[in-house]
This record gives sequence, structure tokens and C-alpha cells, in this order.
Amino acid sequence: MMEFNPSRAGFSKRKLDRLQAHLQEHYVTPGKIPGCRLLVARKGCTATSLTLGLMDVERNLPMRDDTIFRIYSMTKPVTSIALMMLFEEGRFQLSDPVAKFIPSWSGQQVWLEGSGDAITTRPPKTPMTVQHLLSHTAGLTYGGLLPGMELPVDAAYQAAGVTRTRSDTLQDLAEKLASVPLLYDPGTRWSYSLATDICGYLVELISGQPFDEFLKERIFEPLEMHDTDFSVADSALPRFAACYVRGLDKRLKLQDDPAESDYRYRPIGPSGAGGLVGTVDDYAKFCTMLVNNGNYKGQQLIGRNTLKLMTQNHLGGRSLAQMAIGGFSETSNEGVGFGLGFASTIDAVASGTVGEGDFYWGGYASTHFWIDPAEELFVIFMTQLIPSSTFNFRGQIRNIVYGAINEAA
Repeated sequence: MMEFNPSRAGFSKRKLDRLQAHLQEHYVTPGKIPGCRLLVARKGCTATSLTLGLMDVERNLPMRDDTIFRIYSMTKPVTSIALMMLFEEGRFQLSDPVAKFIPSWSGQQVWLEGSGDAITTRPPKTPMTVQHLLSHTAGLTYGGLLPGMELPVDAAYQAAGVTRTRSDTLQDLAEKLASVPLLYDPGTRWSYSLATDICGYLVELISGQPFDEFLKERIFEPLEMHDTDFSVADSALPRFAACYVRGLDKRLKLQDDPAESDYRYRPIGPSGAGGLVGTVDDYAKFCTMLVNNGNYKGQQLIGRNTLKLMTQNHLGGRSLAQMAIGGFSETSNEGVGFGLGFASTIDAVASGTVGEGDFYWGGYASTHFWIDPAEELFVIFMTQLIPSSTFNFRGQIRNIVYGAINEAA
């Protein structure tokens, strides 16, 4: 663990204490969330670490420092780093067509008009590349599997049997997606999608290792992320949080009971887009590596220049406000760009926030993190409330954190 030293981290403790008061008063005490964990670190020091409320309301279990959370789409940056490790080994180029690795994708078509069974398609103007997959500009979608994303290709995903169950292999998923029309020509728009699941499959194909074994050997073990996996071991079950949704009556309703959760069993096809569980402390090690330009305790997991490439905007100078299709994502669109696995604030004025030059992402159950290289800062927040759009935790926590930086420190 990093040294706990708010002053050395460059914060006003008085202002930083607003985080606990805000979360407790506005969310935990009123029962809007069961509980939460929050970690703020800067300049190699922990500035604050909060553990509030309950991790399981039904069993009246308090939140623990080592609670295990479903991190959902916070899996995506991990998968993206894994694939770019292979990029650094010269195993592929970002401009390589995806069909080079998945031959069945060579016959992909683009949706032109219609819906349901009456879809008209045409060949894509440009082939889909690995860069398109990593930047969510490939033309894939979530096929109606997420709220607020009703799109004309949804029926085709359903007809192909594309689901979010854990029973398909990664190859099964890839072959199903081969028959689904793309929503747009690759590179022309942005849509939140299953693309990162295919990035996980590419890790498997290119490395010759099962995807979960690659992550364990190349990321989790070097970073000492011992509680991060695609399932929860029986021995860790007492630390596994329950997951909730907010009912129409604004009360918490149990969505996933840890004792009966699918996460107790290993998936046949581990999801690189949203399959991991882990602790705040584990993800802090991943963030420590990122804020240190890819280095963790002397090990260079990813090169500084590669990480810089990943966190730049890959949308041709445009923002998500200009590029995005569909309603649901783990970020707002105004003033926000997207790189290879990370969103970034490219215009603080347009986004109405601070921290321009950061990179970040979040998860479906209201988890999120961000890295601010200029401030040598990272922040991780975890609770278990679906969907993540229920409350603007990210914006509120950001305002308090940046307001607490003490320039005299």
C-alpha cells in the first residue's frame, strides 16, 4: 500500500474531508447506495481512503477495505493494455484488418436502411481495423443489451444469438458477430459496443494463450492484483458485495445476490469488455502503473510512448458529441475524446469539468476511475448500483477532489 499522507499528496485535508461528508450525507445515509469505497492518490501517496456503509444490505454486512466488486466495463482498459502489450512485441499493427485474424469477418456488411428482417446492407467502404476495435469506431454495438441504445441492427444481434451470458467461448461470440451488419462504416462514427470482447479474443489468437491466463501472467501477477479475476473463489465469497438496482420507488432492489451469483463460476468465455471482479486496492495497483507511465515497482508493463498513444484522442480531432451514436456509455460526450480503451477530457470548457488531459472509464454498476498525468493523480470509486447513469458520482467527486488540491503543499 502507498503511504497515507494527505499533506504530502498536496491536498487540504479539510477540503478533502468533504468527500466523506458528501457521500455519507447524500448517498449512504439516505439509502441511495448500500455503501462505497473511494481512494484518492497523488504524487505516490494515498490522500484519502474511504469505506462507507454496507456491502450487503440483506445480510447487514459492512463494507470492507477488501470488498470485491463487479467492475464491469472497467475491464475494458485492462483488456486494451493487454492487447497493446502484443502491439509492442510487433505482433500486429493498429492498421491491420480484423479479418486478418478472424477470417469469417472478411464478408462483413454495413447497415444501409430498414430494421428487423427488412435490412438493406452494402459492403463497407473501408475494412475494420484493430484500431477501430480499440477505439469503439468499428461499427459494432451492444445489440440492444444495454439501456438507452435502441438501434436498427439490434434485431440482427438477437437473431445471431448474441447475448451477455457467460456460456459462449470468445470464438463463439466472434463467429456470431461475423453475420451481424455493422451500424456504420468503420472509422466514421463511435458507438459503445462489444468491440473490447473481440479485443480479448485477439489477445487469445495472437498470443496463443487463453485470454484469462494471459491477463493473469502478464498483468495481474506483476501488479500483485491477487483479488482480480473473472470469478469469485469460495474462499473470497464473504468479501463479495451484493449488487443493486434502483426501483421505481427509489429504493434499492437486489440485482445479484453474491451467494447465487454467476460470478461464483468461471465463464466459458471471459469477457474482456465487462467480466472482471476485483477490489479497489487491486485496481489502484493498475492505476499506479498507468500514472507512472507504465511502470510498477521497476517493471515496465507497457511503454510510456505506447500509453501516450492509447490516451490520445483517436476520433480525428472530433469529440464524442460529434461522433457518438446511441444513448448509453460510461462517459458524457461534450468535450470528451476517445483513445484506445480510455476516454479523455479534450476540452474542459465544453465538458464543464476540470482535469483536461485526464483519461478514464467506468463500469455498469457505478464504479469509475480516472488518471490525471499532469497532477500525478488517480481516483477510484466503487459501489454496486445499476445503471451507472443513476447518479453523477464522477462529476461530484471530481469537483471536490480538484478543489481540495493545495497549491502551497
